[in-house]
Amino acid sequence: MKKVNMLGGILSVMLILFSYGCKENVIDNELNQKGRLVIHLTDAPFPIDMIDAATVHIVKVEIRKVTEGDEDGYPFIPLTLELTDPVNLLDLRNGVTSKLVEADIDPGMYDLIRVYVDEAGLTVKGGGDYNIKVPSGAQTGIKIFLEPALKVAGGLTSDVLLDFSLEHSFVLKGNMDTPAGIKGFNFKPVIKAVNNTVDGTLEGVVTDADADTLLQGASVWIEQDGSEKSSTLTDGDGYYAMGGVPAGFYNVIASLEGFYNDTVEGVEIVEGNLTVQDLALTVTE
Repeated sequence: MKKVNMLGGILSVMLILFSYGCKENVIDNELNQKGRLVIHLTDAPFPIDMIDAATVHIVKVEIRKVTEGDEDGYPFIPLTLELTDPVNLLDLRNGVTSKLVEADIDPGMYDLIRVYVDEAGLTVKGGGDYNIKVPSGAQTGIKIFLEPALKVAGGLTSDVLLDFSLEHSFVLKGNMDTPAGIKGFNFKPVIKAVNNTVDGTLEGVVTDADADTLLQGASVWIEQDGSEKSSTLTDGDGYYAMGGVPAGFYNVIASLEGFYNDTVEGVEIVEGNLTVQDLALTVTE
């Protein structure tokens, strides 16, 4: 009996050591493997009634890895571009994105993306083309902070969305009401980085409740604690989408001239998941 007990004890110790060794191998593999980083580009809503195109040409993208020391000591890692031609931001609406970068990088925490733009332009309906200067954009780049820092793990993919705000990036000189009143534009790029790995997506359609038809050009926005968090417009199929929405509960509101607003309260956005919420508007009397 003692021999049996002794043998059982030896086997138990061997099993523990084997399990520990396996765990160490898993940890070593995670540290040695590269992580996959994917960066997509999209744009926030913008009144496009008078705009045919809004283009930017991105020539370089870098990301900064968090290390010990001051900011000057943080290394910037160049990322190979998937998108090399100028992109029309008006094509990137309602959840449509374009892959800007896909690269394998070392595991770790990353807190800053730097985007280099060498030229931008707007085409106004009936008003011609405007080539816009990009102050130091091709030399120093546009800094986009990742808050909180992005964690890249070995063997896994981290997905980041760069949300380009047309409304705040192209600043009008003159009067937008008529093409003749437009004197030009200044380019002051505003870009928000969204961690798609942890944030959620909201989409749906807006319809006419009485005619049961889809409504184009309806404004859709979400509120939390009485504050607007994101907004968009429906397309020709009445469809809307908002990416990069932090997990939580929101009120979803739709409006269109000639209709009463529709509000759906307490819509839950789940981390890394898609939430579908349709809305229906009633014609005002």
